[in-house]
Amino acid sequence: MSQGGLAEYAVYGFGPFRVDVGAREVRRDGALVAIEPQVFDVLVMLLRERHRVVSKEELLDEVWQTRMVSESALTTRIKALRRALGDDGQTQSTVRTAHGRGFRFVADVVVGQPQNAPTISARPPYDVAGLKPSKPPRQSIAFCTTSEGVRLAYATMGAGPPLVKAANWLTHLEYDLETPVWRHWYRDLSQRFLLLRYDERGCGLSELEVDDFSVDVWVRDLEAVVDAAGFERFPLLGISQGGAVAIEYAARHPERVSHLILYGAFVKGPLKRASRPEHIREAALMPEIAELGWGRRQPIFRQVFTMRFLPEGPPEAWTAFDALQQQTTTTRNAVRFLEGFNEIDVEGAATRLDVPTLVLHARQDQLLPIEEGRRIAALIRGSRFESLDSPNHLLLETEPAWPQFLALVDEFLSDRA
Repeated sequence: MSQGGLAEYAVYGFGPFRVDVGAREVRRDGALVAIEPQVFDVLVMLLRERHRVVSKEELLDEVWQTRMVSESALTTRIKALRRALGDDGQTQSTVRTAHGRGFRFVADVVVGQPQNAPTISARPPYDVAGLKPSKPPRQSIAFCTTSEGVRLAYATMGAGPPLVKAANWLTHLEYDLETPVWRHWYRDLSQRFLLLRYDERGCGLSELEVDDFSVDVWVRDLEAVVDAAGFERFPLLGISQGGAVAIEYAARHPERVSHLILYGAFVKGPLKRASRPEHIREAALMPEIAELGWGRRQPIFRQVFTMRFLPEGPPEAWTAFDALQQQTTTTRNAVRFLEGFNEIDVEGAATRLDVPTLVLHARQDQLLPIEEGRRIAALIRGSRFESLDSPNHLLLETEPAWPQFLALVDEFLSDRA
């Protein structure tokens, strides 16, 4: 099972165990542990994808290269793996079963490299062409609980005046600092502000087993995070679907939001704003595509979302975005998120806002036409609208639009109250 790059040479440490992928060895307190080849492959995949639940189908595809094997074969390997690690089906201190979905490695892991690993593998696994990877900024991760008991992960990074980013689809507090899809956002914003961000429910490090996906609960998530972090009054940044959450939060809590920044946002979801039969069909089709292909090893179905978000990104960015989809949420949640997006409607909240607002939108955005940004600016009294020269829904570091975005945010917040 060859993964390429860093993963071929990684050494994973947890408790008394050391797993050397290149040498295909598992050692406990230095002593070699006997382990079957397929059991080792299952272990490596669970370690590599430890930030999420790995479906049974993925494990069958990866380890057996087919799904024409009964699930009992996988169950047998999981039991053997737990025995080798001193775990069992009751304790589940290393490998946890997500009933009906798959398995997740849950022990604390330290990742390193053996001394004889090739130096080229020190590069991050995904990078945008022409950019040298920079050291990820430091962050402090904490957890809080919403009023209905949902656990959320949030992080603070940087220094200076506060900036809160409302959560949006496809984030992972740890992985985002490595991927070229997001790392420049948080690196550059944390150089300017004390940045607070979080993974929304059903995504990243926050609780995955949730049922409600709607603007109302996403706003409650934001309420819980800013209260737990002790942020009293702050500028609020909303990106894509996070823009709708930011608008609704600002309408409910005008005393907390000093400035509102919206990028690539919308007030009505795809189904709510659909005006033609083909638009209705498209909105209904997206959750079905996610259900069919989100958890598959081959990215063909996920590429639909990749090309909608980054139509003119370099191949490295497409690869990174595909990996981000798999890292951040489950198939079930991806479907529920998309269904929830379809029902978003914060138009009324936008008309009630009385807060300094900067609306930014990419001119050639293939996912959300620029008319959506102009619509928001027309709804919010006194707002300022600026277009950015990009075809991508998420700005990449290599685009001229990225420094333009930062300059506009700096200018807008320079006169904060």
